[in-house]
Amino acid sequence: MGCLGLILLLLITLPAFFILVLLNVVTISFSKLGLSSEGALLILFAILLGSTINIPISRRHIAYRSPRPSYMQFFFYIPPPVTHQVITVNVGGAVIPVCVALYLLQHAPFVPTLIVTAVMVVVTRFLAKPVVGRGIAMPFWIPPLFSAGLALLLSRHNPAPVAYISGVVGTIIGADLLNWHHFKKLGSQVVSIGGAGVFDGIFLTGIVAALIA
Repeated sequence: MGCLGLILLLLITLPAFFILVLLNVVTISFSKLGLSSEGALLILFAILLGSTINIPISRRHIAYRSPRPSYMQFFFYIPPPVTHQVITVNVGGAVIPVCVALYLLQHAPFVPTLIVTAVMVVVTRFLAKPVVGRGIAMPFWIPPLFSAGLALLLSRHNPAPVAYISGVVGTIIGADLLNWHHFKKLGSQVVSIGGAGVFDGIFLTGIVAALIA
């Protein structure tokens, strides 16, 4: 019972420990962006709540082919099934991070921000790959390292806003919007930009980039 009790205790405390670490990381990151601890917590809870909200922005017909026996394909023409695909934007994983980026734009040097964002668009477009059944897949650590490194290089005195803005906006444009034409191939009836909320690459890239910077 001792070992079982220890395992149960770990299962109970680990999620709480992870949440506390996440809260601390987000608070530190947002403090580097010039926001108060209260403001950081408010944004984090808004993101957690907004993660449950998806705003539809596009709806279209998609046709997909299901496997059929070869003899049926030889003797009969069977049109592929047609369904709808809805493209949405997640409030917590995309809308709120973009709003924060727009707010920070007034405090960030414009030219370095523009340059780093453009580079991030190219980097994330190159890294992002559409994966059937999963969505747009991309190595997580590379984008924040790129945005933070370039922000430190081009804006030594105020790198955190540059890193956050370029990480968020560059990822949305490069990984999601420029792969819009691949959404039909994902085999999903709903495609959500930023749909993972606090665990989405858009939010995490901005947070980690600001923390590194």
